[in-house]
Amino acid sequence: MLTVETRHAIHPDHAKGMDTAALRQNFLGEGLFAGGEIRLIYTHYDRFVIGGAVPDGAPLTLDVVDETRTPTFMDRREMGIVNIGGRGTVSAAGTDHVMNKGDVLYLGMGSGPVTFAGEGRFYITSAPAHRTCPTRLITVEDAKELKMGEPATSNKRTIRQFIHPLVMESCQLVLGYTTLHDGSVWNTMPAHVHDRRMEAYLYFGMTPEARVLHLMGEPTETRHLFIANEQAAISPPWSIHAGAGIGEYTFIWAMAGDNVDYTDMDMLPAEALL
Repeated sequence: MLTVETRHAIHPDHAKGMDTAALRQNFLGEGLFAGGEIRLIYTHYDRFVIGGAVPDGAPLTLDVVDETRTPTFMDRREMGIVNIGGRGTVSAAGTDHVMNKGDVLYLGMGSGPVTFAGEGRFYITSAPAHRTCPTRLITVEDAKELKMGEPATSNKRTIRQFIHPLVMESCQLVLGYTTLHDGSVWNTMPAHVHDRRMEAYLYFGMTPEARVLHLMGEPTETRHLFIANEQAAISPPWSIHAGAGIGEYTFIWAMAGDNVDYTDMDMLPAEALL
């Protein structure tokens, strides 16, 4: 079963007047992981797509998506898949890719139908592509690892870069994930914006009662979303993105836009936020 929800782009002046319900309706991705289903959110921010696939005992195939009006979903797109569940398999272009928890699979443009199987919980990200890059499975061991932050600022964390110029070639998709260390709660602080790229975040590895306070909005008009396990935040290019969690969590970050330069961002000191 496939369901697709469309999210239109929101102007920052419009976002200023939104109440909590409207913010969540436009910028929060809920219920992405349902047994026996593929659920996608098609955004108008760089035509980026996020979603989840949970085989739950029977294979699921992602093929035609009406919203793209292409013969198959992958005809003019690239895809990054993260397995946040048990051992599973993703099959595309005649090749089966076995994925353990934490592994990332990049599929190049023109990969055809994509089939998900096994015990995996697959997080899907996809962006339009203008050329085909080689398909690659990147294991946790293959990722480039960065240690950042300090205990004194409660933001000590490990960043793992997977679909990234330092690891592999892609068209415009950049993806990795960040894990907070014990005793640290803050991610991406100081905050930043990158007007040339949009971004999406999936928070996972949280207990049912835990939440992440995800900060968004223009620097002088900040807003927030309380996000639960396996929920996602859609971040427009004009919005900051930072957060603090109640308990441990990991978040997958994925971006698309004009470039694949991970450092292309405008930093914002805490005193610039209102």
